[in-house]
Amino acid sequence: MIDKLATSVAEALADTPDGATVMVGGFGTAGIPNELIGGLIEQGARELTVVNNNAGNGDEGLAALLAAGRVRKIICSFPRQADSWHFDRLYREGRIELELVPQGNLAERIRAAGAGIGGFFTPTGYGTELAKGKETRLLDGRWQVFETALHADLALIKAERGDRWGNLTYRKAARNFGPVMAMAAAKTVASVYDVLPLGALDPEAVVTPGIFVQRIVQVARTATAAGGVPNPEPAPRGA
Repeated sequence: MIDKLATSVAEALADTPDGATVMVGGFGTAGIPNELIGGLIEQGARELTVVNNNAGNGDEGLAALLAAGRVRKIICSFPRQADSWHFDRLYREGRIELELVPQGNLAERIRAAGAGIGGFFTPTGYGTELAKGKETRLLDGRWQVFETALHADLALIKAERGDRWGNLTYRKAARNFGPVMAMAAAKTVASVYDVLPLGALDPEAVVTPGIFVQRIVQVARTATAAGGVPNPEPAPRGA
């Protein structure tokens, strides 16, 4: 019987090795899997390479992972926001490496890994520092830069609902990078609020098929998760 439900975040992340490349879903503060990031901090893996849209906000979630000194390198599009003070401090102190990737290129590099494509040519970044050392070609009258696929050992994503096979649906903007990251990682762990019985998810509504998910962890729904509106308790686990 296929049952990808983990009894805890700790169980789902127990085998994360030092030096792993970890993709973390989220766009700004939407769709950040805070419970999974907290579990990764407790698990203790170090020297991580993190792939995310930004470099953390405030003191929670990804910012807390950086503050704990667990990240060796970050690959992202927006490393410096008004509240990215932990990254800013670490970068100025030379304690973290940054690979800056334009947002469209970041999404496509992740998608390419999931699709089994080695890389692609894009005009984005040509003629800038970001193109240094990379292959360029004149295609259809435009100079373009070759970008490689971006793989990961682990993806941490936040979904709304799932079943024990690992099929997932998302809530609005919380979807963001989750689907492509799940496809690009060797192991995907998803947090969900509701675990439904098999067949309860409309197949036409499933965004991430279970074939791309290795572990599901049910987490408590909070008022903050729905914009300050109190939410009901999570549904009981399905059969």
